[in-house]
Amino acid sequence: MTTTFPDISISTERLVLRPLDEDDVPELAEMMNDELVAAWTDVPQPFTADAARTWITEYAPAERTGGRGLDLAVTEFLTQRLVGLIQLTGTDWHVRSTELSYVIAPWARGEGYASEAALATAQWLFRDQKFERIELRTAADNTAAQQVAQKIGCISEGVLRNACIARTRTDEGWVETRTDYIVWSLLPEDLEGVSEELADTGGFTSYANWN
Repeated sequence: MTTTFPDISISTERLVLRPLDEDDVPELAEMMNDELVAAWTDVPQPFTADAARTWITEYAPAERTGGRGLDLAVTEFLTQRLVGLIQLTGTDWHVRSTELSYVIAPWARGEGYASEAALATAQWLFRDQKFERIELRTAADNTAAQQVAQKIGCISEGVLRNACIARTRTDEGWVETRTDYIVWSLLPEDLEGVSEELADTGGFTSYANWN
């Protein structure tokens, strides 16, 4: 039974999802230092270039080869600029289930990139990798992340009370506060209900053994 994700690249009409590369260090560091990213993720602040390099060269490869997940850079097809990140974590190969999360750079928000990248990843997981469940968790106040989950056809399953730590910037620095997680799921049949506008973005093309 397969227990690791392939070294993959996924192309859509506007995007290329590919493994992180050391050339991504400056843009990854800049993106992770954005205030909204800091508020809704647990990445250390400030997020340094060294931290970005360690993520790219050590953490992400270890997650993939260890079978735990997959990190994909989301880049514009035309400019190759880094617009975001897709992460798969907590993968269960027996159940064929994984948790999906996404981050979009501040300059690229409002373009539908998160939905396009998440949908392409879901299609690849269900069709090529034969997965049966994708789970998303969004903080209760993170309405943008919730809208992406809804757009790609996810179903809200419930609330994990007090399970999430969010951060707010104050004059003294970042302050942590507890909040709820909303749990979403996506099954292969749920993609049939995705709007034609999203489903017909040109589909996706996957390339194994990316280099």
